[in-house]
Amino acid sequence: MATAFKSIGIIGRVRNSGVKETLYSLITYLREQECTFYIEEETADSLNEKNEAILPREKLGKHCDILIVVGGDGSLLHAAHIAVNQDLPVLGINRGSLGFLTDILPTELEKIHAILQGEYILEKRFLLTTSVELHGNNIGQDDSLNEVALIPDAIPHMIEFEIYIDEQFVCSQNSDGLIVATPTGSTAYALSGGGPILHPQLDAIVLVPMFPHSLNSRPIVVEANRRIHIIISPNNMTSPRLSCDGRAYINTPAGCRITVRKKPQELHLIHPTDYHYYEALRSKLHWGKKLTIL
Repeated sequence: MATAFKSIGIIGRVRNSGVKETLYSLITYLREQECTFYIEEETADSLNEKNEAILPREKLGKHCDILIVVGGDGSLLHAAHIAVNQDLPVLGINRGSLGFLTDILPTELEKIHAILQGEYILEKRFLLTTSVELHGNNIGQDDSLNEVALIPDAIPHMIEFEIYIDEQFVCSQNSDGLIVATPTGSTAYALSGGGPILHPQLDAIVLVPMFPHSLNSRPIVVEANRRIHIIISPNNMTSPRLSCDGRAYINTPAGCRITVRKKPQELHLIHPTDYHYYEALRSKLHWGKKLTIL
C-alpha cells in the first residue's frame, strides 16, 4: 500500500455552476469523513466560503500532502503549475469535457476514501521549461505540462525558423508555427495538429509542425533529455509568440533563441486503482464505437 494522505488542499476555478456544486459536495464529503482540509484562497472567495481553513496557493505545500482539483484538464494544468514546485501530488475530479487528467466523476466521490487511505496509482509526469534569449539576455521563461507552442502574433503569417537538438541542426521551416509537447500534451493541442499519441510513461518529446509550407515536414519524437533550440530567423517581419500551456505569451523577436528542456521537478498525478490509460483513450476519443449516421 502506498503512503496515506492526512491533509488535503482543495482548488477549483469556478466558471460554472457544475464546478461550484462539486466543490460544495467535496467539502461536505470530506467533513463527513472527518478529514483535515484547506481551501485555496481564490477558490474560497469564489465560493464565498468563510467558515473553513483557507490558505494562499503558495502555502498549500506546507500544510497539505495532496491537492484535489475540481474542473477540467485546464483546471488541472493550472493547479499543476502550483503543485509541482511544492511537491504536492494532484488528484482531479472531472467537471470538464474530455478529462484526460481528471478521472474521478462528481458521482464517484466515494473513491476518494480509498485514495486517502493509500490505495491509488501514482503516475509521474514531466514538464518542460522554456526560455527565450535575445543578444544574451533572457526575455522570458515559463513551464508547461502539456506543450510549448510557437504561434503567429495577432496577424496570421508564416514563421521562418530553424530547429536544433543538442546543438545539432535538424531543419529549417516555414510554417504557422511549432508545437513541442510532452506525452501528457500529446493528447491535447499536438493531437489536433496531427501529432502522435505518446504513452505517458515514455521519456520523450514530440515536435509537431503547424501547417508547414512543405509536404515533407512531419512530426518527430526525440528523447526527453535532449535540449531543443529554436532560432527565429532574422527575415521575419513581425514577432511570433510563445505559448506555454496556453496561459502565457512571450514575444519571440527575430534573431532570438528559444530553448526547451525537461524540468527537473515532476508532477505526481494520483489515479484511483481502477484507472486504465487505454480505457481512458477509448472513452475520450470514442475508439471502437459505432458511428451514428444521420
